[in-house]
Amino acid sequence: MQDISEIQSPPEPETDRRFATTLARGLAVLRAFRPSDDGLGNAEISQRTGLPKSTVSRLTFTLQALGYLNHAQRHDRYRPGPALLALGNVASSSISFVELAGPIMQRAADETGTLSLLLVRDDRKLLIVKTWRPRDVSSLWLEVGHRVPFHGSSSGHALLASLSETAFEGAVDRIAGDRGLTRERAGEIRLEAWGQLLAQGFVITDPAEYFAPSIHAVARPFQSRDLSEPVIFTCGAMPKDLSVERMRDDVGPRLNAAVQELERIMGQRSTLTMRG
Repeated sequence: MQDISEIQSPPEPETDRRFATTLARGLAVLRAFRPSDDGLGNAEISQRTGLPKSTVSRLTFTLQALGYLNHAQRHDRYRPGPALLALGNVASSSISFVELAGPIMQRAADETGTLSLLLVRDDRKLLIVKTWRPRDVSSLWLEVGHRVPFHGSSSGHALLASLSETAFEGAVDRIAGDRGLTRERAGEIRLEAWGQLLAQGFVITDPAEYFAPSIHAVARPFQSRDLSEPVIFTCGAMPKDLSVERMRDDVGPRLNAAVQELERIMGQRSTLTMRG
């Protein structure tokens, strides 16, 4: 692997004249919503996004007019609108591996008794976009829409390991400082996690670094031909149900086998040979 000190960082997108600031701000408003929210007012959205309240007011009005937000029940609070649901369904249907992964990951969840997840990069965090809960077993409370940090999660470390050099540098530019993450530590995480992927096919972050002590998780990247960068499949549970030894000897190999099965069905080579 090339030494990260030798790589020149790409320019920040925000400084490119092609960058549409208003669009970016509108998307930041949509990202402000969390599954547990009972609607958000403009003041709360302003606080979460760092945007001026006057700007937020214009954006929420526009997003409501287009159907991406609504406040039909309580007029002082916005909620995701039907256009977002339609957009999400179109995206899910057009990305071929998502439907194919469903039965495979549900089986992994049932066989391991863990919550299986699909996560994608979403700015400075990883976003849960799919969950598969084990049948007849209580599981973690994580839901679609929950965000996970890069630093201190098996999912985040797996993604840092599997990104191309250019994408890695861009990601580090965005997340440096989060939970005390330095560029040097990000490089160490990348090396450590890539070594785990090559040796065993999955990543387990040291529980001493976990962002949440109530979660143990093992992660494996998957690079679809439909996407420009990897996504992450993860199996997680509470520490009492998922020890490091069980992650290493049982759940990790099962997760790796599940993703390998998906790769075979997709007719593509292993993700672990595709890093640029």
